[in-house]
Amino acid sequence: MGSGSSIDTSKTIHLSIAGKSEKIILSRFCGSRDIHDLIAQAAGVSRYSGITLRDIDGALVPISPSMTKNGASSPYEVVITSPTAANAGDGEAFTQVLTHVAEQFSNSQNMDLNRVFKVEEMKADITKRINILERRLELEGLKAVEIEKCKRDISDIKNQIWTTQKKYVDFSTMSALSDERKISLKRDVPSYPKYTLSQETVDYLKQPTFDIWHWEPNEMLSLLEHMYHELGLVTEFNINPITLKRWLLCVQENYRNNPFHNFRHCFCVTQMMYGMIQLCKLWEKMSREDLGVLLTSCICHDLDHPGYNNTYQINARTELAIRYNDISPLENHHCAVAFKILSNPECNIFSNTDKEVYKRIRAAMTMLILASDMARHGEIMECFKAKIELGFDFNDKEQMETLKMVFIKCCDISNEVRPMEVSDPWVDCLLEEYFNQSDREKMEGLPVAPFMDREKVTKPTAQIGFIKFVLIPMFETVAQLFPIIDSTMVEPLRIARDRYENMKEAPTPTTTVKKDDS
Repeated sequence: MGSGSSIDTSKTIHLSIAGKSEKIILSRFCGSRDIHDLIAQAAGVSRYSGITLRDIDGALVPISPSMTKNGASSPYEVVITSPTAANAGDGEAFTQVLTHVAEQFSNSQNMDLNRVFKVEEMKADITKRINILERRLELEGLKAVEIEKCKRDISDIKNQIWTTQKKYVDFSTMSALSDERKISLKRDVPSYPKYTLSQETVDYLKQPTFDIWHWEPNEMLSLLEHMYHELGLVTEFNINPITLKRWLLCVQENYRNNPFHNFRHCFCVTQMMYGMIQLCKLWEKMSREDLGVLLTSCICHDLDHPGYNNTYQINARTELAIRYNDISPLENHHCAVAFKILSNPECNIFSNTDKEVYKRIRAAMTMLILASDMARHGEIMECFKAKIELGFDFNDKEQMETLKMVFIKCCDISNEVRPMEVSDPWVDCLLEEYFNQSDREKMEGLPVAPFMDREKVTKPTAQIGFIKFVLIPMFETVAQLFPIIDSTMVEPLRIARDRYENMKEAPTPTTTVKKDDS
């Protein structure tokens, strides 16, 4: 065998723990939780302890495989938070058990002989109950966010098992699809310290190339919160910062764990809108109220999406299709859920605006969320092109409304604008959701769209036509008003189109089976 140099894929991280220098070595296979446990071991604390890393400038460093390698001269300071103590209810229960024991023994002389003989049995029962309480104490050390995520995952698994057993979708039993359900915050603002974003992250957040896969849910919430502060929306609408946090948490809880239409998609669309606001300097063309409507509409645009599109809703005659007379049932539902959340005083970020302002915000958000229905794509784009041909007027209210509708459409379907390593996983997620729908449609005897059929679709065939006939023409039209869009967004789309065409033309690998002559 020839000798070759091995590639070192490990990474050394230098730490400062209570003034003492330590270092850990991360392999390429380490996950965020592995790194957390490794730091806990180095610090000599429980793996359930809260751990925060800060760089020499005091900025928060996310504990993730992508964390930046540092040197011994610039170690990350490790801040340890003790595991959450048991709640008062557990303490009271424990006290009641001990009180019960004391009472039993103090009154034993007055008990009859049979009851005295039951002391051993009672002691065994108390020991069992104490063990249960100790286990609960251990579990309470887990982060509240992780516990909530586990509960939601378990709930989703139960729903999937139930749906599989029934072999059909019974929307009458799926209360999450009802606009009338009560929406309340399942958890309050978590007690974790406020994230301090580095200047590099702040600048990166404004770019269309931003990689949305590197951020955990709580980090995405902090980034969305930053957008509202940075654009001056907190001041514009006089938003209570705690209300903003609660609203974002409630929105996150009302996105389902679909392969594609989930909270990460919501963050992805909103980040692209934030990037386009920065790129096109929209504050020079629009009011701050308009910017707030654009950003908030992106955050709410797919709330409680069930993972099955409007075509399915209409063909299956679901509750939503019946409620909205087959007219954009999902978009109407997203909008209804958005304002149901805002109807909760604890989550109403517009509670400090006057009636006229709120009325304008509600009308504008409804218009933009309904515009995200792809069935209206041709209608909206023809209207937009006509206004540009006649000479677009940024001072005309009707023309600006059309422009805002086109902007949210661009952001909603902008994945292919991003680098391939960011956009490619989204295609897999979308196809998985499509295939889930087409499988169900076949099972229920409903029409199946060819672009959703797993037996007919490949990545190239799914994307080439969409990029050529939908994305590129739309972004090229916007570039007529904002020329910078051509180099930053249209050009990446052309590169993506060429890449998929090359993939389509590439010969499919074949497997040759050697005949066994024996």
